Amino acid sequence: MTHTAEQKRETARKHYNASLELCPARQLLEAISSKWVTLVMLALEDGQQRHSELRKRIPGASQKMLTSTLRSLERDGLVDRHVTVSVPVRTDYELTRRGRSLLKIIFEMKEWAEENMDDVAASRLNHDRHKLDFS
Repeated sequence: MTHTAEQKRETARKHYNASLELCPARQLLEAISSKWVTLVMLALEDGQQRHSELRKRIPGASQKMLTSTLRSLERDGLVDRHVTVSVPVRTDYELTRRGRSLLKIIFEMKEWAEENMDDVAASRLNHDRHKLDFS
């Protein structure tokens, strides 16, 4: 029995289980949930940027970490790299359509964190105080 491409994708989707250690979906989830991926994606929201511009927008990101993150995002099809032959060579990065679709989710997480940070901070303080009381 032959299946359409959509049927094959649906069958594959049913077999992915991010709870399983070797599941490709789990590996992707681990990759896209990194702090640096989140910060790079947010920085690229405004459009194409050079490596040096991204470093300025993401305090604490080393050149090595930023390069590694950009390569990973490019490999996953979330970022495009554009090289302009000039002296010096110019390299720009921008989100792909797939990257923009993930950016929507990242913005929701960012908004949630900003809206809930005060309550989370209070919970952490209460937890730590309670833990000290029993030490």
